[in-house]
Amino acid sequence: MAKYLFIAAYTAEGIRGLLADGGSGRVDAARTTCESVGGRLESMYYSFGEQDAYITCDLPDNTAAAAVSLAVAATGALDTRTVVLLTPDEIDEATRTAVSFRAPGAKP
Repeated sequence: MAKYLFIAAYTAEGIRGLLADGGSGRVDAARTTCESVGGRLESMYYSFGEQDAYITCDLPDNTAAAAVSLAVAATGALDTRTVVLLTPDEIDEATRTAVSFRAPGAKP
């Protein structure tokens, strides 16, 4: 499974829902959402400032992550950003992968 970070900011409608459900209720909702696409909620934290919540989950693939992101965005209750998280082993593999690249303006 792949790991994803969802960064969320509640809209006014979302804040009203948070007040009604409580923080634990929204964690339960996030868990159910992840499980509905074959994944698992790892953690959910609330924060002060521009962003209201940070949610990490293991999901089967990018399609599942996109489905979650679309379903959440469609409610209008949250503005979200999705970040694909990579393990150190995945970065190690990437560093061993040969890449052919020419920087803009560089001579071939």
